[in-house]
Amino acid sequence: MTKKRKIILATVAFSILLAIGVSLTYIFAVALPQKREKEQLLKAVQEYYDAKLAMYTAENEKYDDYEVDVAFLGDSLTDGYDLEKYFPQYLVLNRGIGGETTFGLEKRLKVSVYDLKPKVAVMLIGANNFDTMFDNYENILKGFKENLPNTKIVLLSLTSMSHEWGKNNQKAAYNNVKIKLLSEKYGYEFVDLYSPLLNLETGEIYAEYTTDGGHLTSAGYEVLTNTITPALEQLLGR
Repeated sequence: MTKKRKIILATVAFSILLAIGVSLTYIFAVALPQKREKEQLLKAVQEYYDAKLAMYTAENEKYDDYEVDVAFLGDSLTDGYDLEKYFPQYLVLNRGIGGETTFGLEKRLKVSVYDLKPKVAVMLIGANNFDTMFDNYENILKGFKENLPNTKIVLLSLTSMSHEWGKNNQKAAYNNVKIKLLSEKYGYEFVDLYSPLLNLETGEIYAEYTTDGGHLTSAGYEVLTNTITPALEQLLGR
């Protein structure tokens, strides 16, 4: 083997070892910790989810002899909604879970609302699976018809958002048209939350109504409450 060839092979071998070294360094220093952090996060989310469902089961037993006026179903917007503060005139229960999708909600309907049988069920869902929410949205509505024949249903529109939230308000508005059409198909109430929160000049949610472009401040929840209350008063007669 010529000296030149030996030099070339040595260079290639060194490059391979260097690449392997960098890869191993990345795996042990970055990839594995990231994987562990992700696993820990997923575990924490699942534990939170399970704890919520356990709480709902306990609440169902607690209120078995009572008529619950309203149950709110949804994701973090519902989860973070201080319903007892904003609706003190009603016996109202919060069945929201942060990060929820239409798929997750459909799977937990029994413990969340079927077993409870409230007078009114209010649903706000879809922001976390924006593009696939209608894959099973109607399944949820059919479930209400079959399992809650005496419960009045209110479908809330998606809220408006800021551009930084990574979602398109035009898409949200389009989805809201579909929600409204479904509400008419099933004979459910529809309440538009999108328009009262939207700044027409900027095309985004008003800054004072949001903490991060998607979640709401207390002022934002005041708007929601003022928008939802007339529908509840009509359905409950008070």
